[in-house]
Amino acid sequence: MYEILVRPCGDYATNCYIVKHELGDIVIDPGKGALSFIKENSSKVLAILNTHGHHDHIWDNKLVAQEFNALLYTPKDDIFMLKNPFYGFLPSDDIAIAVEDKEELVFNGLKFTFHHFAGHTPGCSMIEFDDVYFSGDFLFERSIGRWDFEFSNADDMVNSLEKAKNLKDDFYLLPGHGNQTKVSLEKPHFDSWIRYIKQC
Repeated sequence: MYEILVRPCGDYATNCYIVKHELGDIVIDPGKGALSFIKENSSKVLAILNTHGHHDHIWDNKLVAQEFNALLYTPKDDIFMLKNPFYGFLPSDDIAIAVEDKEELVFNGLKFTFHHFAGHTPGCSMIEFDDVYFSGDFLFERSIGRWDFEFSNADDMVNSLEKAKNLKDDFYLLPGHGNQTKVSLEKPHFDSWIRYIKQC
């Protein structure tokens, strides 16, 4: 059995998730200050997974990896974002393992599958686990990720929203910010978002 813990971290209240399992835990998106949350709730971190490379999601990558001797996995097209020291985080591109679209990672029987949904960032991904998508900054409750940042791309976001129409309706969405929701509740809004992006 497992349980999923969450705590908003840092200036942008970025959700850090811990998938707790008796044989070891998986951390998803350790933002600024996440290390203390993780140490309070875990004694054995097997791996760190990044949904994408924005600084508020990867800030404590290196600290967590060093504390627990854990492996770090990042979408391949966002690894370059892990080496920019401008924001003040410890670069972690040197320890990141590149993950491809649809790549499966298995830790003690727990399977995590990366699904590429570019637009917010080049490598922006959702991570499938059991009946959950950790949606990062692609999908939120009644909203989607911004496509006007550096390295964002509106055309990619449109294509990703079209692709997302094939997501499993009964899955939960655990986003990078805000409250959890369900795919079935967000799909009806995809076409409106697509039209809005095209008009911008």
